[in-house]
Amino acid sequence: MRLALTALIFLIGLFDLFLAVSFLLTPLTAGQGLGLAPISGMGEGLSTIRADFTAFFGVAGLAMLWGAWRRNADLLLVPLLLFAVTLAGRAIDLAATGPYPGWPMPMAVEAIEVALLLAGWRILPHHNIAELTT
Repeated sequence: MRLALTALIFLIGLFDLFLAVSFLLTPLTAGQGLGLAPISGMGEGLSTIRADFTAFFGVAGLAMLWGAWRRNADLLLVPLLLFAVTLAGRAIDLAATGPYPGWPMPMAVEAIEVALLLAGWRILPHHNIAELTT
């Protein structure tokens, strides 16, 4: 069970890291996949998509990879909180503005990531922060 969970977290971390790279290299294409488009093809909108989504998915993916590799549950808290807040924001938006076409898919992906990361945080060992540097 622990090995399968660690492997799933590692694979999803790779997926998130792939998303980060796609937002960094092709922000227009990657943004369209999430229903995002800057007002113009250049400038602040494109920069925001490139920087913010690369940071979100990159940090989440790296923390998941590192946490799974080191079998360290504490490293999973960062992506767990990122995806839990994102899921809560989507739920609030759903309640406030109603459903839109395709709304279940991103919420399902985020809910799966939250569930896996929460399970990983509960099952994998917790380490002292000093142990991470050795």
